[in-house]
Order: sequence, then structure tokens, then C-alpha cells
Amino acid sequence: MAHGGTVVQELTTDHREVEELFAKIEALPPGHLKRKQYADQATIELVRHSVAEEEYLYPAVRSHVVGGEALADKELEDHKGAERLMKDLEGLGADDPAFDHILTRLIQEVRTHVRDEEGNLFPRLEEVLPRLELTDLGEQVRRAKKTAPTRPHPASPHEPSALKVLAPGVGLVDRARDALSGRGKVQD
Repeated sequence: MAHGGTVVQELTTDHREVEELFAKIEALPPGHLKRKQYADQATIELVRHSVAEEEYLYPAVRSHVVGGEALADKELEDHKGAERLMKDLEGLGADDPAFDHILTRLIQEVRTHVRDEEGNLFPRLEEVLPRLELTDLGEQVRRAKKTAPTRPHPASPHEPSALKVLAPGVGLVDRARDALSGRGKVQD
């Protein structure tokens, strides 16, 4: 899918890509090895996406949207819940009885979060920010995703200032681990 444009376009593209991975997972029978591989790919994308939102989207929502503090806090809590589920999945194989239960919960939580963002948060942000600012935010999000972690770190700080300092280093380590292990690659 094409990335670019405003922050809303960028993040919506991410949502569609993750949904495609979820559909691939759901099309496979329980215990199938590729379910784990697709779950790892989804985790990589979700973590990168979440970190970028926490660094740039939610601060903009707090600053510009009426009721933005509460809205951003709710979205951040959604991220924390999803991150804990992704961490629980990290050490499980597709054949583990807990894998499908946790994965199903993660998929449900992410889908609910996406519906809320696309149906509530994004339209409210588009109402108050000019297109140029939305495009600038989109570029910041794209840059942040390039250096963001690829693994869940639920104990890490979620404050934008801390993420901007820590995320690139953690992301570098995560990407090195992924490259060495082959994590995030679907084997045919």
C-alpha cells in the first residue's frame, strides 16, 4: 500500500496493512506455523505504528482537539493493553494452546481501537488542523516509524519526550535481533 500524505492517510494505510495480516492469520487453521509468522509481522507494524502515534499524533490531539487530553489518554491505554498482549504472544509458538486465545484478544482490541481512531479521533483532528499541518505530522510519523522499536516493551515509558530519545536506540537493537532471527519474515 502507498504511504504518504497526511497523518490520517499514513495511519489509515497502516491500519489496512495490519488488517490484511489479521485476515491472513484468520484464514489459517489453529496451530499453523504461518499464524505465528503473520502475528510477528503484525506485531512489528503495530509497535512501530503505536510509537509514532505516541510521539506525534497524541500530542497534537492533546494540543488541538477539544477534550483531547481524555481522548489521547484513552488511546494510550488501548496501546498499553495491546502491547501487553503482544508481549504475551512473543514467547509462544502457534501450537501453544494460549496462542490463539491471546491472538484473538489482540485482534479484537486492535480492531476496536482502529474503529475508534478512524471514526472519532481522525475526523476531530482533521476538523481543527489545516492540511499542511496534517501533512507535516504525517512526515514526522513516517520518520518515527523508520527508527521505532519492532518488539513490544510494555515497561518502557510512553511519554513523547522519552520516546523520541529512547525509541531509536531500542529500535536499532530490535531490528538487529529481527535480522538475526528472521523474525517478521513469512517462509513459504
